[in-house]
Amino acid sequence: MNINNGVASTSSPPTASRLRILLSIPDAERDAFISPETRSALKELGEVTEIAPAGLQSLDAFATAAADKDAFITAWGFPRLDAEHLAAAPNLKCVVHAASSLHALVSEDFWTTGIPISQAGAAMAPAVAELSLTFTLALLRRVHQLDHSLRTGATWDDARNVQRAREISGARIGVVGASRTGRRYIEACRALGARVCVYDPYLIKGDPLAASSATLTDLMAHSDVVAVHAPATPETAGLISAAELALLPDGAALVNTARSTIVDMDALYKEVYSGRIDAALDVFGQEPLPVNDPWRSLPNVLLTPHLGGATVDSRRRAGGIVVDELRRFINGEPMEHALTRTDLERMG
Repeated sequence: MNINNGVASTSSPPTASRLRILLSIPDAERDAFISPETRSALKELGEVTEIAPAGLQSLDAFATAAADKDAFITAWGFPRLDAEHLAAAPNLKCVVHAASSLHALVSEDFWTTGIPISQAGAAMAPAVAELSLTFTLALLRRVHQLDHSLRTGATWDDARNVQRAREISGARIGVVGASRTGRRYIEACRALGARVCVYDPYLIKGDPLAASSATLTDLMAHSDVVAVHAPATPETAGLISAAELALLPDGAALVNTARSTIVDMDALYKEVYSGRIDAALDVFGQEPLPVNDPWRSLPNVLLTPHLGGATVDSRRRAGGIVVDELRRFINGEPMEHALTRTDLERMG
């Protein structure tokens, strides 16, 4: 018997050793997640039916595909697991989400079932941390400004006339959020000689990062680069407001590969537009970012289209996590990356 947030469920591995699996990943991403090796491993675990989320959008189509399935492997676009969809999948015993966020997938009705659910967000942490580090190095070395100058017709001397670059060794790096991605980023920055401080109100005594803890005010006021790695929750909405941004030293930079809601984007734009600070962003208030969005015209920003976690390697890791989680479920073991409703509220 599984217990989830106080709700008992008789959900348990099927008595047979093989699962009936519905694999539903968008066509454009399926081969990235499910390599030939991963597909073979899944077939060893059970009978796999592959249907992209686009083919499951009507309740009738979903019911036809899901009625006899023991396990779902989901990703973006999969129908929300509300009461109607759960009723159409009476044999469902576990769900493994190949991506990260579960907010669009699960409902209150789902949590009452006690069906275990897991996700592969851990696969993306190294990739997002690496992009954040890439941004940090580029901003410190003024690569974005130098590249923009040379590409837009500036003279050689004018292109060279930027604020002197910094090395990451000895630089002051402030990290907002000691998430798994934040911790990977901190590890990489420290390996390169940076001085790191962390703001996270949930750091506990004994945590290796506790000695580097700082208030948000002190972190913003004394950092050369601030990197955002907190979850998007009601608590973190607008956490970095105009007041916090104003504390950044002249010539500092902000990196956000987490969620745009954590930062007051209008206030950030004003600071960056003024030239006082620089920024690197992988996330935006409106996505896709409109072609005429003013962020696109600033010479002192680095912009990427929300692809921080999307590498060849991270997708392969995610596929491996999916296989491992289903194998644990079949063996009657707890899934390593299982989440509860409380976990989801904390993660954002």
